[in-house]
Amino acid sequence: MFNAPLHPSSLSTVQHPLAVYGWDKGWEAEFAPYAAQGLVPGRVVRVDRGQCDVATPDGVVRADTEFVVPRDPMKVVCTGDWVAVDPEGGDPRYVRTLLPRRTAFVRSTSSKRSEGQVLATNIDHIVICVSLAVELDLGRIERFLALAMSSSSGEALLRTSADSWESGAQPLLVLTKADLVPDPAALAYLVQDVETTAPGVQVLTVSSHTGEGTDVLAAVVADGTSVLLGISGAGKSTLANALLGADVMDVQETRDVDGKGRHTTTTRNMLALPGGGVLIDTPGLRGVGLFDAEAGVGQVFSEIEEYAEQCRFHDCAHEAEPGCAVLAAVAEGALPERRLDSYRKLLRENQRIVAKTDARLRAEIARDWRMKSAVGRANYAAKRGR
Repeated sequence: MFNAPLHPSSLSTVQHPLAVYGWDKGWEAEFAPYAAQGLVPGRVVRVDRGQCDVATPDGVVRADTEFVVPRDPMKVVCTGDWVAVDPEGGDPRYVRTLLPRRTAFVRSTSSKRSEGQVLATNIDHIVICVSLAVELDLGRIERFLALAMSSSSGEALLRTSADSWESGAQPLLVLTKADLVPDPAALAYLVQDVETTAPGVQVLTVSSHTGEGTDVLAAVVADGTSVLLGISGAGKSTLANALLGADVMDVQETRDVDGKGRHTTTTRNMLALPGGGVLIDTPGLRGVGLFDAEAGVGQVFSEIEEYAEQCRFHDCAHEAEPGCAVLAAVAEGALPERRLDSYRKLLRENQRIVAKTDARLRAEIARDWRMKSAVGRANYAAKRGR
């Protein structure tokens, strides 16, 4: 799997044993100061209870993360990180530092504090898996996409056209278990529904059972690092096995009643693909909390943002204001009311998350609620003739 050990500073990016994991001239430049200290480059392929497996020029080694335990939970060692580790001979070997991340996929935690949980780092493609074995949950798809479109080293992605983003990880929707929808017309209808929900995002239908669409997906993920995301039972591990060409990931049957599966994958694992690129398989996500995803929400609901530019008031809340172009679009049937409800819900949720650490935003929210309450009381009094 690896070439004979060579000193990191003497390796070109072409012949470097870590090229299969995404090593390039940029990482070589970032690592140069640590190479001078005699440290070894590596990429984290798995993290487990304070220790991690790191792919190095000498093979995969076990390393301790004790020296890189930060106060900020956003900076803990994660699958996908590039690191500098002790040279061979230490027992145990330690991860000494993380190289700066290019991208990170982050969701909010279930705690009452405004904390993020990093699911994968230095990724190029975010593959959102959605099972066709159960009824489509378009709201969940919108939620996943909002997070995916906001994951780029903590900065929002900037969309420059209908199907491209200026920086960060590229989102991709994969509808799995397509063989369970044998009617081509029904399948085409489902794809159209998802494409309307995800404007500008590539949508693929695949079947790990028949192999349909897996060659197209393999070609997409052959360039760079991809992460598989989705709820339990979405077929991520089965899809990973299809891309790997071997039964590497354990697979369990989904429940017939709701199509959900057990958490077969319990850790995030990075695997090199035979056709190029690397794949990070993640455990099924029970909850997908937004984390600083306002820009991502705006991109997922780009048509609403475009209508909003035509509203009479620049701060229109699209609720009952006169001259609201968004409400007019709903009334005319140009904009589904479900989309507007989902848009409002995700924006409110994201605002609550951000407000936990933003005193100014908390004050603005409180002031807005006081104004709405005052208006409500005035309207009630008017109706009572007072």
